[in-house]
Amino acid sequence: MSALHTKCLIIGSGPAGYTAAIYASRSALSPILFEGLQPGGQLTTTTLIENFPGYPEGIDANELMASMRQQAVNLGADVRPGCISEIDLSSRPFKAVADGSLEIEADTVIIATGATAKYLGLPSESKFRGMGVSACATCDGFFYRGKDVAVVGGGDTACEEATYLASLCRKVYMIVRRNELRASKAMQSRVAATENIEVLWECNTQEVLGDQTGVTGVRLVRKDGETFDRKIDGFFLAIGHHPMSDMFKQWVETDENGYIVTDGRSSRTNVEGVFAAGDVQDPQYRQAIAAAGSGCRAALDAERYILSKK
Repeated sequence: MSALHTKCLIIGSGPAGYTAAIYASRSALSPILFEGLQPGGQLTTTTLIENFPGYPEGIDANELMASMRQQAVNLGADVRPGCISEIDLSSRPFKAVADGSLEIEADTVIIATGATAKYLGLPSESKFRGMGVSACATCDGFFYRGKDVAVVGGGDTACEEATYLASLCRKVYMIVRRNELRASKAMQSRVAATENIEVLWECNTQEVLGDQTGVTGVRLVRKDGETFDRKIDGFFLAIGHHPMSDMFKQWVETDENGYIVTDGRSSRTNVEGVFAAGDVQDPQYRQAIAAAGSGCRAALDAERYILSKK
């Protein structure tokens, strides 16, 4: 059986993938998009989104992703469930296999596979995910205005999240497993100067506490074995993200943390005809609107690439 051919193969959904499909469809690229294991991306693990433009009352994350998906479909995108299981970017057209059987040839590829937040792996953490457990302070911090929260981590990201939350919350606990912060001196100074941040040194999280309403506290264990509880309403993870780029590393350049490297402000990778959008190439912003914008750029870059080859 001959391989399915497309001008533009989009791998991954979420704001970046769906927006790329919208723009690629309007550019007559007839894109095929494979949604991956989590249709809608990691945004679907949260609830109300209040910072996406155009929704003055906020919008449910799953509703937003469903609307983006339907818009792409309405414009002609071939949006399919399932995953790309194999890919070869060594020659053109690029070759891929979906779900172990469907062969695809593509003139361009847009990688929009996203990144996953690193979690501690506690059952209680999973239980309360979306009910007080979050990996994005700028996404969910507003819901904890005037409340007490905890941030896990000791690097720059944790310090940034803690100081941001401190501007909203009554009290912020930083749970740090070492006796010092790994963050830059500037970030350490900012934390030290923020009165409502308390650093809990040499502590690990034993359990996230809660009830049917969500998170109510956290149980910690010190290095010396002492166990104690803190009452909190929100539990934020700031221990890093893992970009979903492993499948492409044989061909596509990544940085030391696995994020795909793009050329300047474009979405171009080091492989001609391959573009990257969203959190898989963005270690800094990690916001839905930023991902959507990069999806737009990737589709426009793909269109220009195809036109340049005529």
